[in-house]
Amino acid sequence: MRPADLAREHGISTQAVRNYERDGFLPPAERTPSGYRIYTERHAAALRAFLTLVPAFGHATAGLVMAALHTDRPDEALTAVDRGHAQLLRDRETLAAVRRAVDHLTSEHRTSGRQASDHQTSEQQTSDHQSARADARRSIPGPLSIGELAHRLGLTPATLRTWETAGILTPARERPGGRRLYHPDDTRDAELAHLLRRGGYPLDHIATVIRQVRTAGGTDSLAEALDGWQRRLTARGRAMLTAAARLDAYLSPDQGAPDRNVPGTRRQSRSG
Repeated sequence: MRPADLAREHGISTQAVRNYERDGFLPPAERTPSGYRIYTERHAAALRAFLTLVPAFGHATAGLVMAALHTDRPDEALTAVDRGHAQLLRDRETLAAVRRAVDHLTSEHRTSGRQASDHQTSEQQTSDHQSARADARRSIPGPLSIGELAHRLGLTPATLRTWETAGILTPARERPGGRRLYHPDDTRDAELAHLLRRGGYPLDHIATVIRQVRTAGGTDSLAEALDGWQRRLTARGRAMLTAAARLDAYLSPDQGAPDRNVPGTRRQSRSG
């Protein structure tokens, strides 16, 4: 096969194929006397494996896996795959915790803001329910000092300062003096962070979640963002299944995989 033959199958450039070989993502190609590369089905299988690893684990990990396989480091390659699966599991657990935390906060705030009468019509109840959601957000106290917020959450001011350093909280500063002021959105973020922290989640994960909340504009509008997050995790899980099948096919003896423990693979490599 020529570089163009491999490139055409995947809609990539021939230069990309050469770059993948240069970076170790493909096994080294033999050359004709005039210097042209000669690719075989082994190279085609390696390219298929690499390109299916990318959406599952990311470009860097996909490259690490293939390069490790081509330099007789199979355990390093499989460890990278294991880490990817472990990360996906942590992301799923974090998403589940965020949903529980958001549902808890939303329910709590809605309850405190609900003013609907038992005698209202269905249309009026819908209108009042929407108003209650807006009132719920306004019901969060603020601005609070660091001491007041710490007391509300049952924490120490030092803990809140640590969360600020981790990027979880971004309070405004009062001028003059620079005193921290926590507005309602900051209090909401702190409550959500407190729930996640009690669930055992590390600060860097919590910071990521809080950024999701801020981007979505609050816990109510976060639901759509969480659904999108769920879809991405599902797609990544499916991509991992596809990548596993491709990688297994590449490692099978009939593909001439770079595994010295598989009889005949090095002979196939030389003859290719």
